Amino acid sequence: MTPPPFWITGIVPAVFTPMLSNGDLNLSLIPLIVDQLIEDGASALYVCGSTGEGASLTREERMAVAETYVHSARGRLPIIVQVGHDSLREAQQLASHAQSVGANAISATPPAYFKLDRLELLIDCLSEICAAAPALPFYYYHIPRLTAARFDMVELLRLAASRLPGLQGVKYSDFTIFELQACVDFEGGRFNILFGSDEMLLAGLAGGAQGAVGTTYSFATPLYRRILNAFRRREMDKAQHLQSLSVQMVRALNRYAVAATNLPAMKAMMKLIGLDCGPLRLPLPSLAPHEAAALGKEMESIGFFEWARS
Repeated sequence: MTPPPFWITGIVPAVFTPMLSNGDLNLSLIPLIVDQLIEDGASALYVCGSTGEGASLTREERMAVAETYVHSARGRLPIIVQVGHDSLREAQQLASHAQSVGANAISATPPAYFKLDRLELLIDCLSEICAAAPALPFYYYHIPRLTAARFDMVELLRLAASRLPGLQGVKYSDFTIFELQACVDFEGGRFNILFGSDEMLLAGLAGGAQGAVGTTYSFATPLYRRILNAFRRREMDKAQHLQSLSVQMVRALNRYAVAATNLPAMKAMMKLIGLDCGPLRLPLPSLAPHEAAALGKEMESIGFFEWARS
């Protein structure tokens, strides 16, 4: 099957929202982040998702972040803006804004406070969001461990295909590779399936994922590009070795997990590569200075700066 005109492949960093020490946005850093990720070989950028703390930002802040990423990219790579919100009216405004500022695609999590118990209700919600940005491709953001929306994604593709004309694919941030593969195979590969588990990238590629979106790609894009290239060349021993380095890195990050998330350590990693993205927005905690220093020493000890940044 010939892919449609908009089709994401390769490594897609889920980007951070940089903040000042007082928690205000630090929009001035975004052009530097974009330039670095382009230099590192990113294929696209995913804005205001979990990594970008979209759920903790106001609508105005999310719009400002999205617009700054789009303008900073200057058409050099696609920008996908995550517009999901518990209020569908808010999500619609975010979607409309993304289209108006020149984003290349939108994505959305489902409303999560009032739990969805039927797939048809989820599609109803997504239909309202997509209607606000009819010119943009849409990727459903499947991350059930955070949203509790645990539906069969093949059924989503089957039922939503006729109701969401802009449905382009799924950002598949779950660990069930067999279902990811079924999504890839659905209707002869009609949909663009992007895998969202960094430490399992090789498994996702083996399952047929065309690209991948992830947090650690923001500071280790070169490593993951080497995994992808080795896989494409069928150099499986090399790909497995490189993936094991990713696992080593993620296990180290997990040792600094706070409140059941390693996002504090991952945002601290940006400072270690020269792009200080500041603290996290509450309710997510930030690493204490001594923890960030220990993280840096651990990354040096495992050779991160040699094998992840080159």
